[in-house]
Amino acid sequence: MAGWRRTMAVVVAFATAIGFGAVEARPSAAVPSQDLRITRFLGEQRLPHRMQFADTTVGGLSGIDRDPFTGTWYFISDDRWRYNPARFYTGRLDIDPLTGRFTGVDLTGVTTLLRPDGTPYPAYGQPESADPETIRFDPWRRRLLWGHEGDRPDETHPAIPVSNLFLRWTDRRGRHLGELPLPGNLRLTETTSGPRRNFGFEGLTFTPHTIAAVVEGPRYEDGQPPTVEHGAPARITVWSRDGRIRAQYAYPIDPLPAAPIPPTGQTDSGVSEILAIDDHRYLALERSWIEGVNYRVKLYEVDLRGATDVLNDDSLATGGSYRPVTKRLVHEFAPTDVPVQNLESLAWGPRLISGECTLVVGSDDNFDAREVTQFLAFAVRGC
Repeated sequence: MAGWRRTMAVVVAFATAIGFGAVEARPSAAVPSQDLRITRFLGEQRLPHRMQFADTTVGGLSGIDRDPFTGTWYFISDDRWRYNPARFYTGRLDIDPLTGRFTGVDLTGVTTLLRPDGTPYPAYGQPESADPETIRFDPWRRRLLWGHEGDRPDETHPAIPVSNLFLRWTDRRGRHLGELPLPGNLRLTETTSGPRRNFGFEGLTFTPHTIAAVVEGPRYEDGQPPTVEHGAPARITVWSRDGRIRAQYAYPIDPLPAAPIPPTGQTDSGVSEILAIDDHRYLALERSWIEGVNYRVKLYEVDLRGATDVLNDDSLATGGSYRPVTKRLVHEFAPTDVPVQNLESLAWGPRLISGECTLVVGSDDNFDAREVTQFLAFAVRGC
């Protein structure tokens, strides 16, 4: 890890010297055993509901990330051409490096994501439709990696065609640059096997030496989704930076924090984003929507060390014993004057003069007037 930090320091110094402007190293673990902790809240900013920007409708922002060299932010929308084709936005978050005060958010551009043949992704319900849920900026090759949750038929949506989840590279103009190989156990099917509908890729992150992605919830073979009585395992897959699949680990999702109202009401609970602290530790957002209760969200620190590689385990429900990743609660987003929102994104902001990192958490408003597009900024140590 120390070597990686030294390399980043050289890159930052060079970028500053040739005029990239305000640049800081991406947060890393100065002391790997030091627990990450939130030290203070820096502020909240929102975008208007169904804001119009460059002939698009803004909303459904499910993933965010930042270019540490230019300060440009990237925001991916999960709109499946209900309003406009699959796309990402660029913008700016105003965080004062001296005080940490978070004072504004502005959009500066929008880019349509393109298929390998150079055309936009089709609309919802059509073959090859895209459901973008997460995005990361690669500072080494200055390109983007984004995740599609995939789609498949189920008992409530029997006519939906299979569209396999994927992680695809794109340049900053939206042009397709390739994709990562997919483990066989994450292939979508038309049967009760593989990932469930709406439980595909939700989170993605770069570590110093790897790429990692998490599916939102359990595959059919891995057990039932969470209830108030039990949790469920989701799978974190790890690739090397050159795209080889290295391992897969079980992430234990909590039981539901409350029962739905009425008891037969709907629920949706799982991992909505991950963010690397170092090669072994991540932050993870666990988000639950519970009918009659609303959203409940927790932020965990996750450690892969000591966890069992389950890449070749077809079932986490009936297979042999395994050790999941460990997790430690960092913060619970408790409802106060404002209800907890559909928090789906995590990203590192600029490092403050105090030495604290900034952590930005964002919400997906589902294009629903009852929800908001919200950004919350926190100062963090142990990063």
